Amino acid sequence: MVYFFIFGVAFLLAVILTLLIKKIALKFGIVDDPRNAPERKIQIKPIPLLGGTAVYLAFAFGVLIFKDQILSGSIELRNLIGVILGGLIIILGGILDDKFNLPAKKQIIFPILATLVAIFFGIGIDFITNPFGGLIYLDQVKFQIITLGGIPYFISLFSDLFTLIWLMVVIYAIKFLDGLDGLVSGVSMIGGLVVAGLCLLTVFFQPEVATLAIIFAGACAGFLVFNFHPAKIFLGEAGSFCGFMLGILAIISGGKIATTLLILGIPILDLIWVVFRRVLVDKKAPWKGDKKHLHFRLLELGFSHRGAVLLLYFIALIFGLVTIFFGSLAKLIALIILVILMIILAIIITKKEK
Repeated sequence: MVYFFIFGVAFLLAVILTLLIKKIALKFGIVDDPRNAPERKIQIKPIPLLGGTAVYLAFAFGVLIFKDQILSGSIELRNLIGVILGGLIIILGGILDDKFNLPAKKQIIFPILATLVAIFFGIGIDFITNPFGGLIYLDQVKFQIITLGGIPYFISLFSDLFTLIWLMVVIYAIKFLDGLDGLVSGVSMIGGLVVAGLCLLTVFFQPEVATLAIIFAGACAGFLVFNFHPAKIFLGEAGSFCGFMLGILAIISGGKIATTLLILGIPILDLIWVVFRRVLVDKKAPWKGDKKHLHFRLLELGFSHRGAVLLLYFIALIFGLVTIFFGSLAKLIALIILVILMIILAIIITKKEK
């Protein structure tokens, strides 16, 4: 019941803050106008942006309220500071982009800075689980750079590099996924709940991580009330915070990379597919948006807007549950199945296009 209460508080905070942020976005004219870049838009009227700010603020206030539960275990205060500061950097970048429509080369600065801040404050992937047994350690080569408050800070070559790549991939997978109403907020909510379930229902008992994940899931759920089709507000570029948090949760829950890969398997594979096609087939920059993403293709195949979103929810949930009830080898098999599923979808869509 404690976790239901935590979820409810975060949910209520997000509802209140989303209503407030919506008014602010409308007052200052920060909206997604379909007349700008119509090749990437499916809505027919301007929709307020800045929704990711509401999710972040609900999460941050939730963390402040329940900080004692969060800091009662493996999560250190400096880790929590890294999450909040990193998230704030992404939100500030998102607000600037929603208002001034920054070019992609400037947009990427904020996720990189946020990731580096998180790494500096001790969030890193020190090992990954070998599906065939044992662990693969990444923190064997490291150098101390500074000591603050008696706490040493290190550069861990392979661990930090892997963490940087991991967080950027998840951030941009979520960024590219944000094309249909409620898709990112719903998948992020599912991701948060799956991580919480993994931390409460398995041998990896981590109630402090579960608390953090449930606060995040509740914040996404509260925003989803206004973001599900037909959306009354969009996440905007600050929605990258959802990807940042999912990547962070995978790390602080003990290197649950496979878990997040399964939950976000379709978006990550879609990211790879779209970038590959844009660069090698269409001969254009990978950040040039279009309607070639899987979620748009599902609409072309005849799915309704809500139907396409619910299908992707279902896939994320099913593969997420695999991570709770099955071991590492089963996760590897599920990941292979996910890749095969994506290939089948790609073949069907290609034939439909021809």
